[in-house]
Amino acid sequence: MGNKPDIIRAIVLIFAVGLVITGFTSIQASEDKRADRAAVPAVGFIQPVNQGLNR
Repeated sequence: MGNKPDIIRAIVLIFAVGLVITGFTSIQASEDKRADRAAVPAVGFIQPVNQGLNR
């Protein structure tokens, strides 16, 4: 019975480390998505200057 608390602590520690790793990777992924959106211009809304209005 003396080994059971050690096993439970090890399982909880592994779970906590997994949560921390998941948190860091999700933060990194969200930063990458924001950087991608900032780099892409809104091409669909830009009308060339030398063209007249299309009617």
